[in-house]
Amino acid sequence: MADPSSYRPKPGQIPDSPGVYRFRDEHRRVIYVGKAKSLRQRLANYFQDVASLHPRTATMVTTAASVEWTVVSTEVEALQLEYSWIKEYDPRFNVKYRDDKSYPSLAVTMNEQYPRVQVMRGPKKKGVRYFGPYGHAWAIRETVDLMLRVFPVRTCSAGVFKRSAQIGRPCLLGYIGKCSAPCVGRVTPEEHRELAEDFCDFMAGRTGTYLSRLEQRMHEAAEEMEYEKAARLRDDIGALRRAMEKNAVVLADATDADLIAVAEDELEAAVQIFHVRGGRVRGQRGWVTDKVEAVDTAGLVEHALQQLYGEEKGEAVPKEVLVPALPEDTPALSQWLAERRGAQVSLRVPQRGDKKSLMETVHRNAQQSLALHKTKRASDLTTRSRALEEIAEALELDSAPLRIECFDISHLQGDDVVASMVVFEDGLARKSEYRRFQIKSFEGQDDVRSMHEVVSRRFRRYLQEKLKTGEWSPEEGEDPLAEDDGRPKRFAYPPQLVVVDGGQPQVAAAKRALEELGVDDVAVCGLAKRLEEVWLPGEDDPVVLHRTSEGLYLLQRVRDEAHRFAIQYQRSKRGKRLKSGPLDEVPGLGESRKQALLKHFGSVKKLRQATIDQICEVPGIGRKTAETLAAALAGAVPAGPAVNTATGEIIEDETPAHAGTSFERGTGQ
Repeated sequence: MADPSSYRPKPGQIPDSPGVYRFRDEHRRVIYVGKAKSLRQRLANYFQDVASLHPRTATMVTTAASVEWTVVSTEVEALQLEYSWIKEYDPRFNVKYRDDKSYPSLAVTMNEQYPRVQVMRGPKKKGVRYFGPYGHAWAIRETVDLMLRVFPVRTCSAGVFKRSAQIGRPCLLGYIGKCSAPCVGRVTPEEHRELAEDFCDFMAGRTGTYLSRLEQRMHEAAEEMEYEKAARLRDDIGALRRAMEKNAVVLADATDADLIAVAEDELEAAVQIFHVRGGRVRGQRGWVTDKVEAVDTAGLVEHALQQLYGEEKGEAVPKEVLVPALPEDTPALSQWLAERRGAQVSLRVPQRGDKKSLMETVHRNAQQSLALHKTKRASDLTTRSRALEEIAEALELDSAPLRIECFDISHLQGDDVVASMVVFEDGLARKSEYRRFQIKSFEGQDDVRSMHEVVSRRFRRYLQEKLKTGEWSPEEGEDPLAEDDGRPKRFAYPPQLVVVDGGQPQVAAAKRALEELGVDDVAVCGLAKRLEEVWLPGEDDPVVLHRTSEGLYLLQRVRDEAHRFAIQYQRSKRGKRLKSGPLDEVPGLGESRKQALLKHFGSVKKLRQATIDQICEVPGIGRKTAETLAAALAGAVPAGPAVNTATGEIIEDETPAHAGTSFERGTGQ
């Protein structure tokens, strides 16, 4: 690894002007390309103390052996040159979106004498009109099948077209009216091209005028008593309407826009694009990429725009591009897009209305795409095996950790402190083994102490199960089995690895808990979220797994699942606490009898004023329950009176009480 100071340019060498720079490694390969408004200021950021750089940036500058730059006159030129160099050099530290599949488009070959409608994949060709891309080829074929009834454009290959012309007989589509059969001269080349242009206009969203014209012709035919012609036109209109229905109407008819959304985590990002033309979603596509450079959402959007429109021109670039965050060089990007389109392009973040709602839909698609990508990656047996082997090697374990347990602490400003334990076996989540804990030994916020308690309780139960089966006997005077609620085998299986969400303090607490119980055959590590560092007990320096390591990816999944499970429990616990009322404190009083009491008396206040005999009148309430209830309500502190803030008037509590009454009136939250 190179020391960045060894190739740092002298301060006076770097110009203070827009430009594009390249970092090269020792073999002169370009490993990173970037652009800047001021090369001097941007490059100075890379030559700070390596310890203060983002881990990915630090990896890049220590891999590089030299840096060079090219000065340009404007930011737009810098953007264009950056895109060209990324495409040319394919640098390893630049974010590059790659499709997980080839998306089909509906293409009309307007560059041929007899234009053809077909499904096309791959790079776009000059002179061909494209619509889409679509998620599936069958979606295109269904749409085309409906539209050929009205626009009988050629769909056959060059070989079929040539043979039909030789034998003087059209193909089957020509006989059933779904092709105008230019191969045998039923229409002239000019007439067929006009059909193809009408087809393109309709697909581009200019539908209203054409449908109105067909409806007018249908009415004229009916008035002239040409009923067969009118019926045919009616069926044509129906076919076109069905074709239009296949693309949901989401925005105003004149809207031509692309909506781009991003879902990301520490290592990967998914981008989804919806193509809206004529107010309808005409196509969708998406990418998943590794975040090989330190980049935020705005940076991901900028890279997506470059890849999406770098090879496009004309109407392929829409009038409007909606994004979740504006890139740093928004004016330059807008100008670059306008140059590619040949007209003004609006680049903005939707703030309200239908466009914002549709953007939320696109974002959900991006989240699902990222989750599906992770699921596919995690489900691969070979990948999981490699991940476990990498963890074992990095942590110097005797064997692969086939069972991993991860613990996380969750609270809200010290209240409702809970913990979670999730289990992964053979690299897959074992949800039936998940467990939740309430912190019992103290109150307040202390993550380290909480971690010690939770790990102690989990392994105390493990030793308890071993004692039942005779696998283990405690030494004289030792009592690790303080807790026994009679539920067997919930913690009977020990993990090979315990992972805690946190750094050195949490790891030390977990290790201390194991040592106090005499458990010495379980490895412990911690995963610190900020820099994704793996900490081992007693070590001053973390274990750094490679960014693309499957082992690190598995540890992150385990940690994130523990975090999700803990937060879910903490929120539910907090919700129950906030909704609790005085009736919840009465032992043996279930939900049905609570509802019966409140229905009978109308409010907790009136129930508190009732006598024991009056309470016994409620169906299902016996005298003993009534006495317990009366005693509990007498000892409960009633909530403060509600006050009308406008008048200062005290509002009588006559409203029917429910489980949330005391919270809503007592705390004002």
